[in-house]
Amino acid sequence: MGFGLDEITFRRIILIALVIGFVSGFGSLLFYVGLQTAVSIVASFLGYRMPVEGQTMVQINQWSPPAALWPLLIVLCAGGLLSGLIVYSLAPEAEGHGTDAAIRAFHGEGRIRKRVPFLKAITAIITISSGGSAGREGPAAQISAGIGSMVAEFLGLTPHERRIALASGIGAGIGAIFKAPLGGAILSAEILYRDDFEVEAVIPSFLASIIAYAIFSLFEGFNPIFGGVEIFWTIPQIPLFLVLGALCACLARLYIRVFYGSEALFQELIRRTGLPLHLKPFLGALTMGIIVLLTAVLLPSGELIALGSMGSGYGFLQLGLYSMLPMGMLLLLPFLKIVTTSLTIGSGGSGGVFAPGLLIGGSFGGATGMILHILAPGLVPLDSLPVFVVIGMIATFGSASRAPLAVMIMVTEMTGNFSVLVPAMGAVAIAVLLIGNDTIYRAQVPDRARSGAHRGEYHREILTRIRVADAMTPGDALVSFSPDDPVSLVLRKMNETSHTGFPVVENHRLAGIITTGYFRDDGVWNTLDTQLGRVMTRDLVTISPDDNLEHALQLMIRHEIHHLPVTDPKNPGSLLGLLTRTDIMKGYVKHLGQDYP
Repeated sequence: MGFGLDEITFRRIILIALVIGFVSGFGSLLFYVGLQTAVSIVASFLGYRMPVEGQTMVQINQWSPPAALWPLLIVLCAGGLLSGLIVYSLAPEAEGHGTDAAIRAFHGEGRIRKRVPFLKAITAIITISSGGSAGREGPAAQISAGIGSMVAEFLGLTPHERRIALASGIGAGIGAIFKAPLGGAILSAEILYRDDFEVEAVIPSFLASIIAYAIFSLFEGFNPIFGGVEIFWTIPQIPLFLVLGALCACLARLYIRVFYGSEALFQELIRRTGLPLHLKPFLGALTMGIIVLLTAVLLPSGELIALGSMGSGYGFLQLGLYSMLPMGMLLLLPFLKIVTTSLTIGSGGSGGVFAPGLLIGGSFGGATGMILHILAPGLVPLDSLPVFVVIGMIATFGSASRAPLAVMIMVTEMTGNFSVLVPAMGAVAIAVLLIGNDTIYRAQVPDRARSGAHRGEYHREILTRIRVADAMTPGDALVSFSPDDPVSLVLRKMNETSHTGFPVVENHRLAGIITTGYFRDDGVWNTLDTQLGRVMTRDLVTISPDDNLEHALQLMIRHEIHHLPVTDPKNPGSLLGLLTRTDIMKGYVKHLGQDYP
């Protein structure tokens, strides 16, 4: 069976994926409905008619700001305080953007506590609806991963199956809530690593994602998240998209550095002041609220920029796709959004970094397109500005997340236009090449060899490639004894060399072995003058120099020994060397360093 699975295991995982897709579909739906309800309640309280993604150009043009902005500060702080109280009292792993927690669980034991999905949903709803700059991707990933973990525990799955279930949950949750089943499924396999891919999760994630998407969309409709956008681009514009990709790499790196700088700053603040942890999100919300109000008062188009920097920002991204945002806002919003997101999530607020990342990249792409239109209107006409917004979204977050393929497909599904794939491929490739090893998801590991989910597989694979002859201590370097030597001589040599075992040789042929195991019995201290020939181990387990270290380790485990004399298979009495568990470890580390410097 493909993907490294036997037929029975493959069938079990497919069945698991079906269950996870069904449960995640309804779980994502409940989270989404709860979030939309809470956002509507808060917007109504503020007198704020918000722009909403998916609206037509006529509908979205009817949005209006709040009657007064100062109540935003109160709502923000209340949301931060309530979220912090819930998270740090009941489930600290629910803080932050959630996706990292799901990735960390995959590489660890593959388990997420049962309470986490429910608490993550509640705290994310509070954070986002109160105006915190965060998205629904992180919560959806952690909620659905938690569902996968619960299903795995209920069904009594193996650790391997449990991790596949968790990854499938990530794909199902994201694929459903963004109406991007293909991108969500690929994201679940790509987002786990910085430079690798979880191949075994792909097929189960496809199934889970499409089922969850179908359930979610039956209630919320099958239209793309960002509807009604016409994408237009030309071949001569491709070099411009490559330049945009390079600029987006710089923007993505800034996003990552400010985000984790903010996180470290709040941790240091709590450490130095001794304030309770649950105040962190409150302090982040307070700081964000002050910055937002100052922006609204002091800057041209400040009210627009301030409102765009709050919440998920999808409504303003839809305005950008309709080319309905002023130039000043497109230039300033990416940088203010980086700050507000870093303050919200970096302080421990609950929400995702995906939606803010798209708005950061999309508005920056729109600003770049607008500048190019001013400089070369013939090359970049106004009707091609939306493509710069879309490519900015893909290149910025595709590189920041180290998941370019998944993000590219997700955004094209969210906009309903796959024609943008061609220019997007070049832009995101340039962005990923330039961003280096930076990633917004710090729980990612470089590759499968570094993952706790696969470490055992790589241990065995490396050990099978190393010959015993390449790791053993050769015969001419060995310290050996005669059967006529006294036990006291061996004991003295062990103290001098720290070696734990020595071969016993008679007439140039292997006769036995003496190890520290003999000296663990208190009675041996009365036998120090006894000859080795009377106490040495004669029933030897030996190995050939051409065998591999995996076989040697299995022999040691099976016979509960730590030393293996190495002999010539054609001449069993000839001692060629001695292999210990320490030699195996040194050989492994040496070859691991050659494979992964």
